[in-house]
Amino acid sequence: MHRPPAPAFSRTVTVDGNRLTFLPDGPDRLAALLDLIGSANNSLHLLYYMFAPDRSGELVREALIDAINRGVEVALLIDGFGSSNTPENYFQELSEAGARFCRFLPSLGRRYLIRNHQKLALADGERVLIGGFNVEDDYFKPADEGGWRDTGLTIEGPAAARLVPYFDALMDWAVTPRSKIRDLRNIIHRFSESSGKLQWQFGGPMERLSPWVSSTCRDLSRGCDVEMIAAYFAPPGGMLRRIARIGRTGRARIITAAKSDNHATIAAARFTYGRLLKRGVRVFEYQRSRLHSKLLVLDDVTHVGSSNFDYRSIYLNLEMMLRVDDPEFASLMRVYFEGELEACLEITPELHAERSSLLNRIKWALSFFVVNLADYTVTRRLNFGAE
Repeated sequence: MHRPPAPAFSRTVTVDGNRLTFLPDGPDRLAALLDLIGSANNSLHLLYYMFAPDRSGELVREALIDAINRGVEVALLIDGFGSSNTPENYFQELSEAGARFCRFLPSLGRRYLIRNHQKLALADGERVLIGGFNVEDDYFKPADEGGWRDTGLTIEGPAAARLVPYFDALMDWAVTPRSKIRDLRNIIHRFSESSGKLQWQFGGPMERLSPWVSSTCRDLSRGCDVEMIAAYFAPPGGMLRRIARIGRTGRARIITAAKSDNHATIAAARFTYGRLLKRGVRVFEYQRSRLHSKLLVLDDVTHVGSSNFDYRSIYLNLEMMLRVDDPEFASLMRVYFEGELEACLEITPELHAERSSLLNRIKWALSFFVVNLADYTVTRRLNFGAE
């Protein structure tokens, strides 16, 4: 049994001595990020997939320089592929001011496929801001003005401090020439948590399932009520079977994207709909704006962070998720989910059958294959079309 839903206006819950504040709106996330940087006294650790040289990037970069000038130690790790359009000299002033800066660029070969897809801003080992958003204007605009619909979460309390050694180990790995994949796997295992109300769980290029994926599979296997918002939804068969089981025996609802800068990801998600709808899973497509959220609520457990629900995030990318085992927080996330449904179109079996022409089925299948094989920044250049 779940507790009564939290009020829709209440976005803060205390869990195990940590204050969690949910930030679903872009302007609030930018304000929270700048406030976190501006209030830091000793240290700042930032980790982003994309850091763009636009207005938002300028605001964050200048705030970091100001922090260095008042004596704060700053470390910034960005993904070399995700931020490839940001010139190297854009961060020169930061480095010259004393920041520890690195682009995550594994050497050529199989490791080149790895992306550092995590998002984190950590101040003084006491306050951290996580979610699915990058440092780029589109992630901080209101959804009604063309911004991405995304999620952010601030955590203030002892859980934040546990991220400091993880960040330091990852930064050391990134700056070490010819660093080994085995060492990266050890970092992921060493710092992933398996007990407590708040658990930091990480994903990456593991030989088997990563700690976050293993935890998610367990929660799906024993859950009876699942709400999921997944901007990029193209999971492997085992995940689909677990979701379908909940659809048959309990309640399963999924929100995916109807708008994106990558039509192939929309088509890939539609490839999975038929199988899910036949088993009682309700599927919705978000109509209000482009969707980038990553949220999973299973009974009284919530997973929130950077990971999409597809092969790349499950098996390859470096990902960061927070598992929150708390009925009040799960209730708050369900209130948010219900609100998002108001901006969705439900994909009924009849609507899906109407869309499922032979040409569309071919496009969906091809998109599912390519999206799970290539990077999003590559697949967005393909014009399969989603309809």
